[in-house]
Amino acid sequence: MSRSDSSEMRGRAARVTIAHVARRAGLTRGLADAVDAAGYGTYVCNTDGQHDRERKFFEDVMDRGADGIVFASGETASEVTFGPADYNTPIVCIGDHLDHPRCDAVIPDDEAGSQAAGAFLAERGYRRIGMIQGPPRYGVQRTAGFRAAMQDAKRKVPSKLLVRGDWTRKGGYQAMKTLMEQAKPPDAVFCANDLMAIGALDVAHELGLEVPADLAIVGFDDVDAATIVSPTLTTVRNPAYEAGSTAGDLLMSRMSGRYSGTGRTVVLPCPLVPRGTA
Repeated sequence: MSRSDSSEMRGRAARVTIAHVARRAGLTRGLADAVDAAGYGTYVCNTDGQHDRERKFFEDVMDRGADGIVFASGETASEVTFGPADYNTPIVCIGDHLDHPRCDAVIPDDEAGSQAAGAFLAERGYRRIGMIQGPPRYGVQRTAGFRAAMQDAKRKVPSKLLVRGDWTRKGGYQAMKTLMEQAKPPDAVFCANDLMAIGALDVAHELGLEVPADLAIVGFDDVDAATIVSPTLTTVRNPAYEAGSTAGDLLMSRMSGRYSGTGRTVVLPCPLVPRGTA
C-alpha cells in the first residue's frame, strides 16, 4: 500500500510495514491482523531467498522510508548487512537473527518439532527411518532435530536414508522413489515439509504399500492439504499465523515507542499432529 493511497483511505499520514514472506500466506495474515488496527498497511515482497534480491529489497524499502520491516528469510538472514543510516528502522526477523541493533526475532522451534516427529516414529517401533530434507542450507534445524531423535532412540541413519527434495510435491516424489529403490528401503520417512510428504505418499500408493502398516510418513507445516490426502497426514504444525501476529506485535511496540531496548527473541512451539500416516 502506498503512502498516498493509505492517506486517502484513513484520512491521515500512512505508515507502512514491509514483509518478505517465504512460503506461508498465514504469516502475512497474522502480520496484517496485528498492525491493521493501528493504521499500518502492509507491503509484501517475495525474494525467494535470493541474496541479491534481498539486498535490493532492503535498499528499496529503506529509501521509501518504511516504518518497520518483517523479514522471513530462514537461513539466509545472517548474510544481510546494514549501514548506520538503517539503524533507526525497527526490524523483526522470522526464523533467524539479523545483525541490527533494533532487531527482534520470532523463531518457530523447528528443531524441537522435528525431534518430536522422529521420536514419535521410533516409539512406534519403526527401525529404518529415513528423511527427505530440504535443499542445501535450508531446513537445517529440522534435520538437526531428526538426527537428535534418532540418536536418542539409538537408531542408526545410513547416509542413503537421507535424501534431498526441493520443497515441492514432485521433489518429494522423486526423493521417495530414490529411497524406495534401495536394497533396504526405509519403513518410515520424516519429510521436511508437507508437500514433499504428499509426494512421498504418492509413491507409497504407487507401490501398493499400506500406510502406515508398511510405511509410515510424517511431514512438517500442517498445510490445508494435510487433512485432504488419504490417509490424512501426520505432521508437525508450523505456527505461521502466530509468527506473523507476534512479529507484528513486536514491531508495533517499537514503532509506537513503547519499547526501545535490546533485541528480543520469542520462540514458538511446533507441536506434533498425529493423524493417519503414522
